[in-house]
Amino acid sequence: MPQSPKTQNFKPLLGYAIVYKAVTPKWTPASVTETLLAQYRNRVNIASTDVVIIPTSVVGDACWETGRYPDVTQWLNRMYSKRLLALFNVFWGTLLAETGILDGKDVTTHWVLEDTLKKNFPNVNLRLERELIVTGDDERLIMSGASAAWHDLALYLIARYAGPATAQAATKFFMLQWHTDGQAPYLTFKDIRDRGDSPILKTQVWLQEHWRDPNPVVGMIHESGLTDRTFKRHFQDATGFTPIKYVQHLRIENAKQYLENSETAIDEISWKVGYEDPSFFRRLFKRIVNVTPGDYRRMFRSPR
Repeated sequence: MPQSPKTQNFKPLLGYAIVYKAVTPKWTPASVTETLLAQYRNRVNIASTDVVIIPTSVVGDACWETGRYPDVTQWLNRMYSKRLLALFNVFWGTLLAETGILDGKDVTTHWVLEDTLKKNFPNVNLRLERELIVTGDDERLIMSGASAAWHDLALYLIARYAGPATAQAATKFFMLQWHTDGQAPYLTFKDIRDRGDSPILKTQVWLQEHWRDPNPVVGMIHESGLTDRTFKRHFQDATGFTPIKYVQHLRIENAKQYLENSETAIDEISWKVGYEDPSFFRRLFKRIVNVTPGDYRRMFRSPR
């Protein structure tokens, strides 16, 4: 949960504009994005507004193609430069990122869309573990992550404009909640395989059967046929992880499956995923997932 915002003098908003965008597969014949944005082209004729809301839908194998909506991105830049509005970016920052406003700033999004945001906007600081980010001049850029993070967005805005007591009352009346653990418990480790680097791919395939080994990194280096230093450099370039962090994430992802689908004791799960010291396993799990193994099980246990 972000720090409690300073309550601003509340006044009715003079106006708002909604720019709706749907993220669709490249192969979609009649792009939903084109259809929906066309309905809001007249928004670019608005001279000023207090708030811009940018909600998003995600359809199919979603990706984002830059440069399709120059009139909208130019309009967003004009509105932001006037310092008249807050931009509430609900769910995903692609359209807003195209303006350049987010360059160098922390950004959150739905975790399933990590790859396309990294590919198209390398200058933003992607923080998937955060469910809500407030940034920009005078904190006028507000971004929420996955769908249910609208709770955090709504409560933040209530606290900002009407006071923390009102936000607290809203949580009780509407049964809303802050996602105080962020998005980290919901993230799924991606086993990235770079087929352009065959020694690294070879070690990743080997690791699928040996990730429980006492020292799998040594085995990975041997399997690759590379020197220690060369292997570690190539591995990080290909996967974005050091070899040891890759193994840790792979083990924790398997531990999640035990926690979700079995009643196996946490100490036994520690052994099953390759850690003889349950205390170390618990600390590592908390560091990566941002909740304890017990809390994770309570959050995601399969219905019985």
